[in-house]
Amino acid sequence: MAKSSDLIGASAAIETLQGWSAVQGRDAIQKTFKFDDFNAAFGFMTRVAMQAEQAGHHPEWFNVYNRVTVTLATHDAGGVTAKDTALASFMDQIAQE
Repeated sequence: MAKSSDLIGASAAIETLQGWSAVQGRDAIQKTFKFDDFNAAFGFMTRVAMQAEQAGHHPEWFNVYNRVTVTLATHDAGGVTAKDTALASFMDQIAQE
């Protein structure tokens, strides 16, 4: 369980992540990934889901056809932690494959 002392904040997180932005009105980060088609988007979500389950840290996301919008925050801590930046980095890496 994350604690508020684990917070790094959205502003600090987006300095180290490519294409992520701070969510207005809350301490969270967000990015929209675009793929060639629905199958590629769903494959991305499947790989992320398996990693998220293993890490015990799950994204908020929304999928329409070839786009996946992801919002990350650690609810137990009340904002962005290293768990979020690690999952964001994983997503960035596999989205390029």
